Amino acid sequence: MKIVVLCGGLSTERKISFSSGTKVCTALRSRGHQAVLVDLFLGLENEAQEFRDAPEKLFDKLPELKPVVFDGKEPDLEEVKASRKYRSASLFGEGVLQICAKADIVFMGLHGMNGEDGRVQAVFDTLGIRYTGSGYLGAAMTMDKMVTKQMMRQYGVRMPAWQYYRYVDAKNEKEIEEIAAKSTVPCVVKTPTGGSSVGVYIVKEEAQLIPAIRAALRFDNDILVEEYIEGRELTCAVLLDRALPSVEIVPKTRFYDYSNKYEAGASDEICPAPVDPEVEKEMGDTALLVHNAMCLKTYSRCDFILDKKGQLYFLEVNTLPGMTPTSLVPQEAAAVGISYEELCETIVRDGLDRAPLI
Repeated sequence: MKIVVLCGGLSTERKISFSSGTKVCTALRSRGHQAVLVDLFLGLENEAQEFRDAPEKLFDKLPELKPVVFDGKEPDLEEVKASRKYRSASLFGEGVLQICAKADIVFMGLHGMNGEDGRVQAVFDTLGIRYTGSGYLGAAMTMDKMVTKQMMRQYGVRMPAWQYYRYVDAKNEKEIEEIAAKSTVPCVVKTPTGGSSVGVYIVKEEAQLIPAIRAALRFDNDILVEEYIEGRELTCAVLLDRALPSVEIVPKTRFYDYSNKYEAGASDEICPAPVDPEVEKEMGDTALLVHNAMCLKTYSRCDFILDKKGQLYFLEVNTLPGMTPTSLVPQEAAAVGISYEELCETIVRDGLDRAPLI
């Protein structure tokens, strides 16, 4: 098959997306597919003129895949924007829609805003382009942690208590102080639409609270202040309407933040997680409930905290979980005998089966 692996974009998870996309593209090529890695934002502007004029030629002359080394730093998105040669207000770079339209399917290797939030999926639906993963509705709802929380509260899912503040003015010190006054420490301050733990701050002392709010406002003008639950970090994926074995994440330093998620060896990840069967069942049942209630497709991954009393708390769901060398869904799939290459193939095949007919 001719497959575009779409990655990059203008998300704070841009670098992680390249790591996922490169590994996916390599796996698909090993299965005999004509897979091309494409940056959503920069597109084909660095390719030779012949490929920019006729993007479909790239399927016959596959570009070399360069190894991606994670440097632990968040991307400078302003620098990315400035580097673009294609002068357009569009999120889609030069030739992106053209080559996606020529593919049998697009593998969504995007993470975060402008990729995991349903916007790209909505465009593809309009143009009749097939793609992997969830549709625009499920993606849009789950990208916003507040929408997810409000939906799951109706199903009685246990979650940390929270306060939500909209349209916060980052320059208004009085407003920030009022939010801090209403918050109870310890707590977690985060942006509702972030990912890969970017814009997430665990506050354990009063003096850390206002700086954490200011820092989170760099990413969004909406703020979520969540009850801090001390406990074990767990995650559970769904693949084809089946819960996979859970994983326990034990960071060697700090919490499971941006660096610890993607830096090899920074965390111990135990799969299956060493938890009681009742806890494992509750995780799997909750992950399936969230997956179906939020209109998700093919695969997703839910994150949990298990407190010291043995109570399980649902935190959030990821509609396009990481597929990097250290990612969790591939580990969970491997625990039931599904190789990385088979996992990628399964995601592609299910995307084709579920694609709407125009």
